[in-house]
Amino acid sequence: MSDEKVASVAKSRARKRRFYKMGPDFRVGGRPGFWVEDESIFPPYRERRLPASTPHVPYVFDKSDGRPPYDLELCYHWWLISNRTKAVFERLDPEAFVFVPCDVRIPHGRYDGPNYWLCDVARVLDALDESQSRLRIGIRNDVRFIDHGKKYYEFSYSDKLVFREDAIGNAHIFRMAHADAAIICDQELKDACKSAGLKRIWFQDVSKKF
Repeated sequence: MSDEKVASVAKSRARKRRFYKMGPDFRVGGRPGFWVEDESIFPPYRERRLPASTPHVPYVFDKSDGRPPYDLELCYHWWLISNRTKAVFERLDPEAFVFVPCDVRIPHGRYDGPNYWLCDVARVLDALDESQSRLRIGIRNDVRFIDHGKKYYEFSYSDKLVFREDAIGNAHIFRMAHADAAIICDQELKDACKSAGLKRIWFQDVSKKF
């Protein structure tokens, strides 16, 4: 096959890469029986990224108060993840994340379960093809928001997102610029999570209506 044909096939495959919004699956019910014991270790609210220098996060797991954590749970702006979730993330895209160990305590006795980590998706990419996407784009004029005066994206159920492959490159996961809470992953990371049997992770195809 000629170099031109190889490049054409590679370009065609790249265009077909699927992307998903990713996060905890809140459809899984049950009262959570875990919480951070000391929130003062976290950076100020306006500093959304989690420093790698953050002290070990003190967590209490109490099964008498509710269910234990699954493989991925929400923790403020970040995720509480299991050891096996961390292994998948590190294998696929280690540069995308910051991991901080959790020191787990139980009310009675000594915790002898698997390790847990606080995880921040630290990579932020301005990769949205705005001309091909369908969503609301505005300038934040409410001073109560930390992105006051800046561009923002707002999503609804009729939206569709299209990303520029040249801006994503080899990345498998990233936060969206102008929509910090939106975490996007590709098909390869989604498949790796499924293959590892990770539980309570939600994926939504952004090429379709939300």
